Amino acid sequence: MAMNNATAVLEFLLIGISNYPEWVPFFTLVLITYLSTLFGNGLIIILIHFDPHLHTPMYFFLSNLSFLDLCYGIVSMPQALLHCFSTHPYHSYPRCLTQMSVCLFLATAVCLLLAMMAYDRVVAISNPLHYSIVMNGPVCVCLAATSCGGASLVLTAMVTLSLHLHFCGTNVISHFVCEILTLLKLACSDTSLKELMILITGIFTLLLPFGFILLSCVQIAAAVLKIHSAQGRLKALSTCGSHLTVVTIFYGAAISMYMKQQSKSSPDLDKFISVFYGALTPLLNPLVYSLRNKDVKEALRKVMVKRK
Repeated sequence: MAMNNATAVLEFLLIGISNYPEWVPFFTLVLITYLSTLFGNGLIIILIHFDPHLHTPMYFFLSNLSFLDLCYGIVSMPQALLHCFSTHPYHSYPRCLTQMSVCLFLATAVCLLLAMMAYDRVVAISNPLHYSIVMNGPVCVCLAATSCGGASLVLTAMVTLSLHLHFCGTNVISHFVCEILTLLKLACSDTSLKELMILITGIFTLLLPFGFILLSCVQIAAAVLKIHSAQGRLKALSTCGSHLTVVTIFYGAAISMYMKQQSKSSPDLDKFISVFYGALTPLLNPLVYSLRNKDVKEALRKVMVKRK
C-alpha cells in the first residue's frame, strides 16, 4: 500500500474465475449480459430524453436508475471479461481503491434511488390528485441528489477505512473486482471496528431502504385491490410482483454479503452472489421498470417509425 510506509503489499492479484477451467460459458454469459445491459439502459435513457411524453417524475427516476446501472456495468463487467484471458491480472493499490470507490458509490446510489422511486409510486397511488404538485421538478431533483449525497457520505467513510488498512501478507483477491470486503480479508491490522462500520452503513443503505420499499408495496397492493376491474387488478399486481422480484434479488444479494460476520463468509460464494446485484439487476431493471411500459413502447414505436 503506497500510502503507508509500513505496508508491504503494493499490488493485488484478482483471480476472478481463473482458478476454474470452465471459464468459456461464464465469459459468454457475462458478455451477453454486458452488451444487453448497455443496450437496454442506453435505450431507456435516449427514449426518455427525446420523448416529451416521458418527461414525468417516474421516468425522471427511471432515467437516473438506467444511468447508474449503465455506469456500474461499464466499470465492473469489462474487467471480469478481460480476466478470463489474463493469467496475471494485477492491480496497483490506487487502481484497486479507485475501482472500489466508483463501484461502491454507484451501488449505494442505486440502493437509495430505489427507495425514492418507491416513494414516488406511493404518492402517485395514494394521492393522485395532488401528485404533480407533491412530486414537482425541484422535489424530484432534490430526491435524486439526496441518493447521490448519501452515496458520497458512504463512499467517504469506506475510503477512509480503506486508507487505514495495512497489507503485509497475501495479495490474492478471490473476486472479479476490488471491493471493501475483499480488502478487509487481506488486512493484517485489526478490522473489527471497520466491520462494525460496514454493518452500520448497511443498515442505513440496505435494510432501511428495502424495508421502506416493502411497506410501499403493501400500501400500493392495498390500493390496487380496490380497483373494480379484475383485469386492471391483475395487471397492476403483476407489475408490482415483477418490481418486487427484481428489488428482492438486488437487496437480498447485497444484504447476504454485507450484513453478516465476515469470518463466516465464503470467498467463492460471495463472488458469485455479487453477480446477482452487479450484473443481473442492471440487466433486468430496464425490462421490468421500462420496456414493459406502454408509454415506453409507444416512444420506441415512434423512433422506429421515424427511422423508416
